[in-house]
Amino acid sequence: MDGDFRTGFVREPAALRHWPALVLNADYRPLSWYPLSLWSWQEAIKAVCLDRVQILAEYEATVRSQRAEFRIPSVVVLKEFVKPQKRVAFTRFNLFLRDEFRCQYCGSKGDLTFDHVLPRSRGGITSWENVVAACSSCNLRKGNKTLQQVGMRLARPPLRPTAEEMHAHGRRFPPDHLHVSWLDYLYWDAELEA
Repeated sequence: MDGDFRTGFVREPAALRHWPALVLNADYRPLSWYPLSLWSWQEAIKAVCLDRVQILAEYEATVRSQRAEFRIPSVVVLKEFVKPQKRVAFTRFNLFLRDEFRCQYCGSKGDLTFDHVLPRSRGGITSWENVVAACSSCNLRKGNKTLQQVGMRLARPPLRPTAEEMHAHGRRFPPDHLHVSWLDYLYWDAELEA
């Protein structure tokens, strides 16, 4: 998998660069796949101290407070179930994820922006059904014209994704840093080969 083509879309807090904790719901599934539910090590330790999570796996690294030493959690599970959202937020990241980080006109990866299929100047609205991921050159080529006017075609029609579809897309585009302790919890419900 191409490692760097998503870095422009995922703005990770600096705290997630070192020892992030995978957060699982009480059913042992990630809270979110898009982006993957991660907490900073500070948030994970705070949740442990507040008795909101159970630690399933830990890093070798430790941190010290004035009175105690803690191994940094790498996987935590919530003690109370959080009902997953059914509505998929219309965000730039989710749009790119729906379109698999590819231009919907030429299929290229990287240097993506978004394009209104029916331009706003012609009455098009900003919605799941009218906006697609597009590379800069295709977006510039299309401009404020219709697809028919410029002879372009979409790889697939833009549709509002369901939460299940976004989870499936998210599983295909995991973050660049998957810790080995997370693997058993990320793919435990994947269909096994016969």
